[in-house]
Amino acid sequence: MDSKIEIKVTNPKNGDKVVHSVRPGHATSPSPSSQPSQPSDGRRRRQGQGYGHGEGEGQRNRGREGQHAGRLIDFMPFKKWVPWMIPGFVLVNIFLFMITMYINNCPKSSKKCVGSFLGRFSFQPFKENPLLGPSSSTLEKMGALEVSKVVKSRQAWRMISCIWLHAGVFHILANMLSLLFIGIRLEQEFGFVRIGMLYLIAGFGGSILSSLFIQTGISVGASGALFGLLGSMLSELITNWTIYSNKAPLLTLVLVIVINLAMGILPHVDNFAHIGGFISGFLLGFVFLIRPQFGYVSQKKVPPGYIAPSRKPKHKTYQYVLWVCSLILLIAGFAIGLILLLRGVNLNEHCSWCHYMSCIPTPLWSCRNGQVYCQSTEFGKSLNLTCISNGKSEIYPLTEENTSQVQQLCSKLCG
Repeated sequence: MDSKIEIKVTNPKNGDKVVHSVRPGHATSPSPSSQPSQPSDGRRRRQGQGYGHGEGEGQRNRGREGQHAGRLIDFMPFKKWVPWMIPGFVLVNIFLFMITMYINNCPKSSKKCVGSFLGRFSFQPFKENPLLGPSSSTLEKMGALEVSKVVKSRQAWRMISCIWLHAGVFHILANMLSLLFIGIRLEQEFGFVRIGMLYLIAGFGGSILSSLFIQTGISVGASGALFGLLGSMLSELITNWTIYSNKAPLLTLVLVIVINLAMGILPHVDNFAHIGGFISGFLLGFVFLIRPQFGYVSQKKVPPGYIAPSRKPKHKTYQYVLWVCSLILLIAGFAIGLILLLRGVNLNEHCSWCHYMSCIPTPLWSCRNGQVYCQSTEFGKSLNLTCISNGKSEIYPLTEENTSQVQQLCSKLCG
């Protein structure tokens, strides 16, 4: 590094301040203003000898100054972490998707599998799953979020397990690329503990809000957790505002968030999980990603021989206020949401316009979920389904009570 810095050195003898231009790793020469005036011929030799001695001492001092300058240049105010958890999350998601496809075994239940050369890893027909993935019944077995299972069977673990499952190749590809792009930068800055907790809690928050508004069918995907990471990036910029000299990334980040939330108004997208994850991550960012002031950190790294500035507090007052308020809102929101969910409350009955946050109907698409209806009758270990729309009827073996499987059979019958 060849950039110039200036170091002020005080001469203890005469108190004059001399400014030396120092390049780390290069020798220095005294300033012209610091050199003694030329004496007469009779005194020149003796003063030259004395000056030579002083020059050696000055060079040693300036050598120490150069070392101090190098320490200032290499000073990193915050620790950089080596990211390993986020790549690990990506591998876990891919591994679970492969297990899901293995269990799905499309050729066993359908003759129109996509990519039949893949054997039991082949995909369900496009009409059933256009994302190139397993059936809804397989996802339900693997731990997809199903409100009836959470409320009636008390399977609350599904609210966490669902964020590790994906509906298809396109789904997991989009989410994992986003996770790498967003998560690695955050893990480098704040470490795996804080980012790992933030990812899981934000995903849980997305599951809560999704369950309160979408109570039919199943839901899977890491989108809620990903929006939590986006929300935490925004709150991190806000709470650590004073340590950033360039404020331009804030506008870019806001634009990215708005575009991604706007895409949630498309049909078949669980935007309530996105919104719940974003709000949770936004509040968690004030709690987990708070940084000390730069002045507080730098005063601890002042090299010997330099006078430290006046002592500064670790955090500013507004950072403490945001931390406390966010923690209170987070705990209250999670508690109220869980109470309403376990009581079986459907918030759509109390908010007539909230469904527009997940899908807005246009001439190009409909917000109807495309759900079909069948009349079912049980005969011993058989189930007789009759499609309401076309009148077709079929008898299926009844192995166990599985809502997702019945809906899947109804869809095939009415298709």
